[in-house]
Amino acid sequence: MANYGMAFDYKLCINCHACEVACKEENGIDLGAKNHRLWIREEDTPKEDFFNLGNTTTDFIQMQCQECEDAPCIKACSNEAIYRDENGIVRLHKEKCDLLLHCVSACPYGARYVDERQKITDKCIFCADTRLARGEITTACQITCPAKLRYFGDLDDENSEISKILKTRKYFTLKPEAKTKPKLFYLL
Repeated sequence: MANYGMAFDYKLCINCHACEVACKEENGIDLGAKNHRLWIREEDTPKEDFFNLGNTTTDFIQMQCQECEDAPCIKACSNEAIYRDENGIVRLHKEKCDLLLHCVSACPYGARYVDERQKITDKCIFCADTRLARGEITTACQITCPAKLRYFGDLDDENSEISKILKTRKYFTLKPEAKTKPKLFYLL
């Protein structure tokens, strides 16, 4: 039993979208699908310079399910189709999904979407059905990233790669005001 999480050294992202392509390939998602499983959001932020010319810099923020400890999608699901598995990953009993979309609207991160082919709501599950099921301890997005900006592992294992990086680096989580206790961390 594990408690999986992921950290991003997001300032290293070169916006190549290799993570998106790898994720879609690993999970059988159409390459043209937008905001499915994971995606890169561009954010322009003011760049401080000596002349204060109003320049901006663009950050590329990795977006996907935040694997919340206090997951609003679980609470919103009226027929208990959404659950947390033995590895702390928020999952879906596909046969129970009624497509009422309460889970989609409950997610403050916009991470749930409708998979039209399977007629279910879906999201990132850290490759639980593929790589983790085969005993691999990396995700498709992590292993493919040329910048090596993703750290994945068991948050409860002090020797895991993610635990070590979170002990040595400052980080933030998205939308702390939502109080969902996300298990995705953005390194500063």
